[in-house]
Amino acid sequence: MTIPADLEFQVSAFFIVFARVGAVLMLLPVFGEDSIPGRIRMMIAFAMSAALYGALGEPARAALQGGAVLPAVLVTELMTGLAMGMIVKILFFAISMAGSIVSMQVGLSAAVIFDPAQASQAPMISKFVGIAAALVCMGMQVHHLWLGAIIHSYQSFPIGGLPPMQDFAQLAIAAVGRSMTLGISLAAPLIVYGIVFNVALGLSARIAPAIQVFFIAQPLNLLLGLSIFAATVGTMLTVFATQMGDAMQGGW
Repeated sequence: MTIPADLEFQVSAFFIVFARVGAVLMLLPVFGEDSIPGRIRMMIAFAMSAALYGALGEPARAALQGGAVLPAVLVTELMTGLAMGMIVKILFFAISMAGSIVSMQVGLSAAVIFDPAQASQAPMISKFVGIAAALVCMGMQVHHLWLGAIIHSYQSFPIGGLPPMQDFAQLAIAAVGRSMTLGISLAAPLIVYGIVFNVALGLSARIAPAIQVFFIAQPLNLLLGLSIFAATVGTMLTVFATQMGDAMQGGW
């Protein structure tokens, strides 16, 4: 059976779109979580590419009409999509970092659970705020900005050209710094609490060295730390989602 030339042309253009869109979705928070089976993620990427093909198909068809070699274009599109998705994932790690800091300050750093997003053991509070942050981002429509960035990327990184690796490397370094700054800022109330509590604990140990102050004060540390975390977690998640939205709009 002979495949019509026009159909073959459209299929080739679709896979060019699928290469970038699928690569980005494989690394985006929520859409690309490792806890989601690979086949499901592939179906989501395929469906998203089909939905966006009407808007993104024209640049892909223009690249093929311009004589672009399909395997080379697919490789460059995959590289561009992976670079874009990794930047967003680095920014999203800020909330996990904040959760790890909170766990350390309240004395729950040893209570760990496997986190597929980090591919390692993570404190339970870090896992909790990661899931909560994903829900808040979805509720505040930040995921629309993630998908909108894919569409706008075709203006910044046209199909057929090599991705600017130097620019991506500088952006990744800046994203790491911003992610660390945001993570520490989100956990600032617990950092201040930890400093005050441990200074008071040290003074108590100096006043009464014969008493095991640490074991006596640890339940109080848990109670106060979790109370402060419960009082500030709503603001923490809202600020994170707002900063993530500003980052996607280029204002961060």
